[in-house]
Amino acid sequence: MPEDQRLQALGLPPIDQIGFVVKDLDAWIARFDPVFGPFSLMNGSVDGADFRGRREDVQLRLGFGRSGDVEIELIEWQSGVSPHSEFIESGREGMHHLRFRVEDTDHWVEKLAAIGYTPFWYKRWNSDTVFAYLENPDFPLCLELLQMPQEGAGAPQP
Repeated sequence: MPEDQRLQALGLPPIDQIGFVVKDLDAWIARFDPVFGPFSLMNGSVDGADFRGRREDVQLRLGFGRSGDVEIELIEWQSGVSPHSEFIESGREGMHHLRFRVEDTDHWVEKLAAIGYTPFWYKRWNSDTVFAYLENPDFPLCLELLQMPQEGAGAPQP
């Protein structure tokens, strides 16, 4: 069964983001803005995430555009260690990951492990906000799982 069908069969929600890792955020925004803009910018730095068994900090600059319900994320790695530094340092640039918004990241990490996905970048921000990046040697892109209320991290719970 093709990988995309295996993911659908698990019951994952629809992809809500396509992530690109880029060397020059401003140049990519200029290129993508006519199709996916306008873009908003933010500091996407992450402190103390578990990356391949080590606690690592990374400084990232992010740009966000849209195509309908799908968010287009452009990530410029600036310093530190993360999936993005590995990607750039290996000579790559471009499409990097697909994101799924889930209610329980840890549940999905376990479920995806059954079909060969391994978490390699993980951060629990608080009780309601968790992300994980997963990789599979048979699939060219990373998967990102994001558990976060639609209202944003730390939003009051109903």
